[in-house]
Amino acid sequence: MTKQLKSPLSQESGLKPSMYQQAERYGSDKVVKAHWQSFGLAIFAGAFIALAFVFYITVTTGSTGPWGLMRLAGGLAFSLGLMLVVICGGELFTSTVLSSVAWAQKQVSTQSLLKCWGRVYVGNFIGAMLMLLLIVVAGMQNLNEGLWGLNALNIAQHKLHHGWWQAFVLGMLCNMLVCLGVWMTFSSKDALTKAILLMLPVAMFVSSGFEHSIANLFMVPLGIVLANVSDPAWFAALNVTQAQYSDLTVTNFIINNLIPVTLGNIVGGGLFVGLGYWLIEKANPSPYPHLTTQNKHSVLAEVISLSDLEKNNQTHFIEQAFAEPSVAQSPNSAYLSSGVKNMPKTIQKLNVSDLMNPAPFTLTADITVYEGLKRLTESASRGAPVINEQQQLLGFVSQQDLLRSLWSEEFARGVNFKVADLMQTQVLTVSPSDAVADLIELMVVDREKLFPVNDTGMLIGNTFKSYEERLRAANANKPSVFPVVEDGVLCGVITREDIAQKVCEIYKF
Repeated sequence: MTKQLKSPLSQESGLKPSMYQQAERYGSDKVVKAHWQSFGLAIFAGAFIALAFVFYITVTTGSTGPWGLMRLAGGLAFSLGLMLVVICGGELFTSTVLSSVAWAQKQVSTQSLLKCWGRVYVGNFIGAMLMLLLIVVAGMQNLNEGLWGLNALNIAQHKLHHGWWQAFVLGMLCNMLVCLGVWMTFSSKDALTKAILLMLPVAMFVSSGFEHSIANLFMVPLGIVLANVSDPAWFAALNVTQAQYSDLTVTNFIINNLIPVTLGNIVGGGLFVGLGYWLIEKANPSPYPHLTTQNKHSVLAEVISLSDLEKNNQTHFIEQAFAEPSVAQSPNSAYLSSGVKNMPKTIQKLNVSDLMNPAPFTLTADITVYEGLKRLTESASRGAPVINEQQQLLGFVSQQDLLRSLWSEEFARGVNFKVADLMQTQVLTVSPSDAVADLIELMVVDREKLFPVNDTGMLIGNTFKSYEERLRAANANKPSVFPVVEDGVLCGVITREDIAQKVCEIYKF
């Protein structure tokens, strides 16, 4: 059962959310996330970007060789920052502006969006300042006989010499690449693949001199601190004067760099990338509407409803050779006439609400593996929906999921999992109004095995098998337990056993 519920998009239905749909969910999750969690992750992200700039300064200090290749090396080093944010977890302002997609879809309000941006921006600033304090106290500016610090001063000063509109456009270009890099990571769940995908977009914006507001929150203040607190002897040893860096001031930084770059980052990432893709998707809606997420209800599980799966199944054509030559039929009519339509009317009239258990056994995400397994065993349940305090569906966890984690502890001592770490978040669900007949069809029949044809209606395979032979082999790899969800709230559970019992009553077995 675990395998069936794990990934219905890719394993059962053969579909997966588009990158746009994942971006929509990505943006919505950022806005609805708990404020303190979002703020804490923003502090980490600010520190990650600061560390990346430290790496950049180190790599480019004292470098000799072709100008472009040296900047490329620095850019590749700086990509560490975005890798840490994406893979380790962090809320970075420049990628958070992609939540404009969720705002355009009316999943989040303008007020919530702006509060999220402000919260993340402040958190990034605090993270950058903490890292700045550590770097100065560690004396990093004295590396390579002070050339490290001199390099940092020159980089910071260069950023203040852009014109206002130049800084704005450089900010736009930077965040277009940052958000496109993050967008590309939606195509993979593999951490190494995500890291590789991020490298070139980041290397390009850094080596080309584009402006990143959060990176500047560390870099320019570092230059300001070094310019104002370093000993005059330190400057003399480097054959420069402290007066050469007198323009490194807080006021100059905020007016001539931070404001235009931040606004440019918003326009480049939130408007050009986020709303740009939204306009394209709006003009060309997805053929798979069931892949739209339910984040406006703050539901973490990726819910795929039965009714929408049935709509999608209409796109799969059935080879007309399977039907009688004299009968004109629509793509699904041959199948429906031999299946659902031949069921007793008593079954055809049943809805999920008639058979579901309205008070199902459930688990919460915060309990341990041991407690979850104990509760499942005591309730004689093979699996259970995982819900939050608002009765919203977060996922589904089975005995197999929990036992697998206990087995893994034999090889990884000290690993303490909770139900939240192991539950499946891609869950096939039904609504109370769905027809039981349709659910039976979904549970027991694999259409592609029963009618093995391609999209053009051509028969796949070299041998012809009778309908009966195909039917025996057309077993469906679907769950035996379906959470029943209405308006994002779990209102029951229906199982294959519930349906089988009702069928026995109708047929009087």
